[in-house]
Amino acid sequence: MLIRAAWVRTERVTPVPQGLPSISDPFSEIAPWRPWRSCRNLDGATVDRWARPHEGHGRTSRATSMNLRSQTHAEPRARSPLPPVAEWKRVIARYQEPSTWRALVQIADTLGPLALLWYLMSLSLSVSLWLAIPLAALAGVLLVRVFIIFHDCGHGSFFRSRLANDATGFVAGALTFTPYYHWRWQHAQHHATAGHLDQRGTGDVWTMTVQEYLEASRWKRFAYRLARNPFVLFVLAPLYLFVIRQRIPSSTASSRERHSVWWMNLAIAAMVMGLGAWLGFLPYLVLQLVAIGVAGAAGVWLFYVQHQFEDAYWDRAEDWDYTAAALQGSSFYELPRVLRWLSGNIGYHHIHHLSPRVPNYNLERCHRSARMFEDVEPLTLLRSLKSLRLHLWDEGLRKLVSFRHARRELRRARRHRQDVQDAPESTHARRGNVLSDQARRD
Repeated sequence: MLIRAAWVRTERVTPVPQGLPSISDPFSEIAPWRPWRSCRNLDGATVDRWARPHEGHGRTSRATSMNLRSQTHAEPRARSPLPPVAEWKRVIARYQEPSTWRALVQIADTLGPLALLWYLMSLSLSVSLWLAIPLAALAGVLLVRVFIIFHDCGHGSFFRSRLANDATGFVAGALTFTPYYHWRWQHAQHHATAGHLDQRGTGDVWTMTVQEYLEASRWKRFAYRLARNPFVLFVLAPLYLFVIRQRIPSSTASSRERHSVWWMNLAIAAMVMGLGAWLGFLPYLVLQLVAIGVAGAAGVWLFYVQHQFEDAYWDRAEDWDYTAAALQGSSFYELPRVLRWLSGNIGYHHIHHLSPRVPNYNLERCHRSARMFEDVEPLTLLRSLKSLRLHLWDEGLRKLVSFRHARRELRRARRHRQDVQDAPESTHARRGNVLSDQARRD
């Protein structure tokens, strides 16, 4: 199956380091399925294709990648100095306090229009299903904002009350087809490992380094390119994730997380039965798939550009820094005001990664409150489209690069290997000439 060959949710649990914030972003359960075994790398050594990046591409890959790094002529881009931890914590703390009034207003101005759209769809169906489909697409756009409410409830940042967060999160989860406790449990690892090269594979989009890609077999490179194909990434993967994968609990989940999946499945079944009886089952299923498809595509795109841009941040364990991962590895996605509203201000993702306890309705004010955040370069809507052709992390240049760049590196590595192989022959030939000259003199 094409989807399974590209994406499945990981079952491995990465421990969250002590002292770091927990829980983060939508659609973070996408992880690669890697069904190929051993191959030979550029140096002729056998490598394990099943190994995850932190298992099979740690110190060895880094040492090997120095060969490519030494051949890279461009210098890594200089980055702005990071603010002291105590300073940004002091600024962030003022915006971590939830506001019940703001939260209630956001629920009203999100769920109200969503309910109105479904009512208009019911009226449109008396004329034509095709008239209702554009309304379903608009409902999908609003579901992105519903997911941000769900997301903040999972962080415990939307309301002051834990009970209010959990109840609102469950309802929002039913509307977005996502089990609340199970998602929150899996999602807690994202902030603690974002930008960590040795902790990839959980809560992120499958990302390979240039060296790993060059060492991979042809089949694995094909799978990676397929997983990075925009149609797979933004159309097929979201539908699979929300419609199918979220219905099945992880084998490593605790009883509460497993039960949350079953309870959510029952709630979704009840919602489907009720809306199907009202609208007709076939029209409802078509409209719901359109809404989920639009919401999933938009949500995955937002998550993608939040961490997959040219000057992002990735580092190995001994060099990884939480502040750098937030301010340099999480984009400030500068969107038009209407898109900021629809996306719940999640474009201020650098603030969100500094502290997931800041509710979405405080993110913009927090960003504008301190001069230290002015050094975060904004990612415009037009510039974000460039990320579609950036797929591999170059550890030498410290930026995401294209497959074309990897092909150039592959040709360079092959030339280097050929030079190394030719060197002993040249040395042997020169030695033979010296011996011949000496024999003639004797």
